[in-house]
Amino acid sequence: MSPVSAGQAVKLGYTNVKVMVQGVPAWKKMGRPVVASRNFVENGNIVLVDLRGADEYAKGHLPRAYNIPLAELAGAENQFPEKKIAPIVFYGDGAEKASLTARKWGYKNASIVNGGLQGWVDAGKQLDTTPSPEKIVWVRKLAEGEVSIADFEKIAEAAPADQMILDVRTNDEAAAGNFPNALHIPLDEIGDKMSTLSRDKEYLIHCTTGVRSEMAYQELKKAGFKVRYLMANVECDEDGCEISE
Repeated sequence: MSPVSAGQAVKLGYTNVKVMVQGVPAWKKMGRPVVASRNFVENGNIVLVDLRGADEYAKGHLPRAYNIPLAELAGAENQFPEKKIAPIVFYGDGAEKASLTARKWGYKNASIVNGGLQGWVDAGKQLDTTPSPEKIVWVRKLAEGEVSIADFEKIAEAAPADQMILDVRTNDEAAAGNFPNALHIPLDEIGDKMSTLSRDKEYLIHCTTGVRSEMAYQELKKAGFKVRYLMANVECDEDGCEISE
């Protein structure tokens, strides 16, 4: 469970609660598949890939899906977006293998459709029969509450009085390096230390990948704070921090 979810579980009376602090990033490093929610598949800014053969694809496929048969995937890397932050979602036989292949290419946000095509149909969703687009097109869009890398870097450098960088990484991660003047509060301590935060400032939250920063954003936004979060890779050492997509 995430630290936030674990805290909620404890409040509900559960005692055998475990936390995987590194969350989804650590799960991915273990070579485990990540499942995309049906809402994300339907509405998210993603690249959706149908791994079945062209004949099966033509009979009916998920809306917005590109057709790249599994047997052709290994040679199709150059068809995918240049920006490695693009979420790639696969379905069809071999979807888990395909998601791992995409991660090896550098697409850290690769996942599979929950339940595949049959799960989509069982949920009462419609299939599409239009031909596969000739070219994969993906444009980076900021989600609600997300801050761009450029704006985050400007604020980190200028350190304006009404804005502050909030680092929600673990103590060990923060000890290796951080942004100057950043406030460090580990994600699992946000709830307890929320009262120490000023409501006159806007907080720009970061972690190492954006997963924990988004969780902290949701918690602080719900409490009425002015917040945005950075969805990007952040690597810090004694010389400073570097941000990349």
